[in-house]
Amino acid sequence: ADDRSEGLFTLGPQARAMTTPQDYAQQKAAASGSSFYYAFLFLPPERRAAITAFYAFCREVDDVVDEVSDPAVAATKLAWWRKEVGEAYAGRPSHPVTRALMPLAAEFDIRAAHLLAVVEGCETDLTQTRFLDYPALQRYCHLVAGVVGEVAANIFGRTQDTTVQYAHRLGLAMQLTNIIRDVGDDARRGRIYLPLAELQRFDVKAHELLRREAPWGYSERFTVLMRFQAERAHATFDEALALLPEADRVAQKPGLMMANIYRTLLREIESGGFAVLHQRIALTPLRKLWIATRTHLRGR
Repeated sequence: ADDRSEGLFTLGPQARAMTTPQDYAQQKAAASGSSFYYAFLFLPPERRAAITAFYAFCREVDDVVDEVSDPAVAATKLAWWRKEVGEAYAGRPSHPVTRALMPLAAEFDIRAAHLLAVVEGCETDLTQTRFLDYPALQRYCHLVAGVVGEVAANIFGRTQDTTVQYAHRLGLAMQLTNIIRDVGDDARRGRIYLPLAELQRFDVKAHELLRREAPWGYSERFTVLMRFQAERAHATFDEALALLPEADRVAQKPGLMMANIYRTLLREIESGGFAVLHQRIALTPLRKLWIATRTHLRGR
């Protein structure tokens, strides 16, 4: 990936043309094409502004790892983001996303520890390209997805402590789906997020994944491994939904929209025979919007 040398410390022409931090955050969130964005559309304005600014922060930090080719430069930029979080919570935000987020942070219980956990998760991506076993992968998922789920649940509105447990579990389920979808993309970057113990269990070699092409990557062994990953993701979705208290179900509809979009994607990958090494399977924007709308109307 290209190193966007101006990406975090100075703003390019497009960003400078935007009039407010909120405009910048909105553009960052919309440009990602993420499933999350479609759920945001159904929120009241203030909650939508909060989740958009928080998601834009996550995208900025994640882009450091995905778009900066030099690990030393990426580490420097992540260190800058750590400092920026401290400055922002001391009343001195300088980046558009933190300037958009800070006025809403206290109201929606978005704490510095949440933002720093996201930075820590991305730092893990810089220093670790393999995970020995599933517990190690879960610890990583907690930082990059569970914490994100918790913040989102707070913004959407919750009255029950169990909703936090639901949000962490749902974040894990969606991250497991991301890992399944991105096996090929991650391999292109030299990363394997599927636990090594499970590769060994199903006799799939790391070099087979890294080659990302037939006939070396795709095999019956690979299919069985991926089916195991998909079944665990489905089970985690089920566990998450079982934790959601009825009292918070209406407020948490945006999370349910995301769950349904991600689960549809997972089923699409399954029906396609897990052909994820040479391509990135995705749902169209129209289909994501349809799933979000259907969930909004049905409430589940």
